[in-house]
Amino acid sequence: MEKLLVTIAQGLVEHPEAVAVQVDEPSEDGSVVYHLHVAEDDMGRVIGKQGRIAKAIRVVMRAAATRTNDKVSVEID
Repeated sequence: MEKLLVTIAQGLVEHPEAVAVQVDEPSEDGSVVYHLHVAEDDMGRVIGKQGRIAKAIRVVMRAAATRTNDKVSVEID
């Protein structure tokens, strides 16, 4: 899952070497939070107009997680 998020983010940004993902431990309900870190210049590219790209990233991650019966959420830091 982490590799999928990194691949998606690196395709969107101008500085792919600055993309990093931090994974939190699963909570009581089994959900895992992924924190996406990108360069400050690339924040707009990852969030998109009115957050559309960020929403799309979250939808793709949730869809991939349902294949393995996991619960995930993505936060862009």
